[in-house]
Amino acid sequence: MNYLSVADVAKKWNISERSVRNYCSKGRIEGAFLTGKTWNIPENAKKPERMNKRKEKPKSLLAILQEEKASKYSGGIYHKTQIDLTYNSNHMEGSRLTHDQTRFIFETNTIGIENEVLNVDDIIETTNHFRCIDMIIDHVKTELNEKFIKELHFILKSGTSDSKKDWFAVGDYKKFPNEVGNMKTPLPEDVDNLMKDLLKEYNSKKEKTFEDILDFHVQFERIHPFQDGNGRVGRLIMFKECLKYNIVPFIIEDNLKMFYYRGLKEWNNERGYLVDTCLAAQDRYKACLDYFRINY
Repeated sequence: MNYLSVADVAKKWNISERSVRNYCSKGRIEGAFLTGKTWNIPENAKKPERMNKRKEKPKSLLAILQEEKASKYSGGIYHKTQIDLTYNSNHMEGSRLTHDQTRFIFETNTIGIENEVLNVDDIIETTNHFRCIDMIIDHVKTELNEKFIKELHFILKSGTSDSKKDWFAVGDYKKFPNEVGNMKTPLPEDVDNLMKDLLKEYNSKKEKTFEDILDFHVQFERIHPFQDGNGRVGRLIMFKECLKYNIVPFIIEDNLKMFYYRGLKEWNNERGYLVDTCLAAQDRYKACLDYFRINY
């Protein structure tokens, strides 16, 4: 092994001799040793990184979703989120498309069927839901407001058979009373004020917690502001708000559906039902982030 002097190393690394001695005295140059008062430094020693060198901050999930969306990257977390969130949220509302069919539509903008009858609305709402996810990714930092929520509904329901009905308000609040799960919801004439009050209360909180987001979701679903599409719009809002406040988002999958519905119903009596269900869904999404080596 050949050794260099402090002066030689200082010249080689283009730093001061004092810096080299400091590196040696602090044990930051592997293999360096003293002979009397002289440092002997291996000629193949590597220059230590400066302690104050800024480490590159890991990219956030939101940044990765935005990058993969912009680059049309296939096979990453954006790709998986689009398919899984769209399939599960639509399936909860009665869509008969399979997960594979949803994936084919996203990946190829086509769908293969054989000896099968498909509902055209299922296909339209699937492609529309993809656009809704893009919208929440692009506008995560936007404060939640009525205009944004109505735009999500407009995108989701555009081009469907519902949009061709005179009484169905696409992108606007309902015109006729409706029920959900055999429970009456607020009358159409009350929806506007209820939504304004809900958003005012929610937006008054500077930092939203996981439970704040769930509480908003429960109140939104109970108001049921739209004629149809409330569940999907509500779950899109939850995903957006989780991303905004650096909370790992989640997707309610089919086998959690009944627990999710129970949680919505029992929120006032026992919040744990919905919290635990959504935390279980969050753990599944975290497993995906682990696979893609995304920090959270």
